[in-house]
Parts: sequence; C-alpha cells; structure tokens
Amino acid sequence: MDKIDWCKKQNKGIKLVEQNLNLSIKYLDDANTDLETMLTLSGKWKNITAYYACYNALYAILQIIGIKCEIHDCSIALMDIIHLFNKEDYEFLKTLKLERINVQYYLKVPKTINEINVKEFVLKAKHIAQTITELDIINIRKKLN
Repeated sequence: MDKIDWCKKQNKGIKLVEQNLNLSIKYLDDANTDLETMLTLSGKWKNITAYYACYNALYAILQIIGIKCEIHDCSIALMDIIHLFNKEDYEFLKTLKLERINVQYYLKVPKTINEINVKEFVLKAKHIAQTITELDIINIRKKLN
C-alpha cells in the first residue's frame, strides 16, 4: 500500500474519477488491436505491443472502477487491490513493462515473448471487466480514499 499511497500524492498519479464505460470499451478495443498486431510482429515491436495489449486491458478495468492514472507503475500497483488479479498477473505485467523499457529505451536485444501468456492476461482482464460487480468497485474505491 506504500506504493499506492505515494502514487496518490503524485500530480499524474492515482485519482478517483467518474466511471467511464465508453472509454473502457475503447481501451479493450486497443488491447485487442495491440494483441492482434503483436502476433504479426517480431523484434522489439513485438515486446512493445505485447506490453501495451496488457496495459490497455488493465486500464480498461481502471476506467470501469473510475480511476485515472498516468503513471504506468502506479496503474500496475493497483493490481494489488483489485483482488481479481493475483501475484502472478502482477509480476507478469511488471516484467513485461521492464522488457518494453529495455528494448525501447536501452536498445537491448528483445527477449522472446510468450504470446500465450499475453493472450491469457488480456482475456483475464476482459473477463474481469465483464464480471466486476458494483460491490467490488465500491470496495476498491474505499481502499483509495
């Protein structure tokens, strides 16, 4: 929770906003497009689009909950209080983000991306987006007050 507390204090960090289902749908569409694109690419762009497919799927859920956050590390940290994600999901997205940064900014040789894990993450996020309850949303928002 220390990371989340820090994120709440940042200018572009975690903010509670009005829920936006239309924007959530657009983020899920972007996640699908990124996923499809990832499957056609190789090299660093495969890694970059793999990360954004997963990140956009996560951000779609944040829009359903009514959370705005422009700091990726903070958005990912929120997975700790969205009980529908587990530790493995969190570690997977954190690792994917690090890989994206390494290939995009430090020009490191791209590691092989496990396409199945990327697909499963996006599918899980879609499932969460479709099944999250109002009670889940209320409880998550309470944790951020």
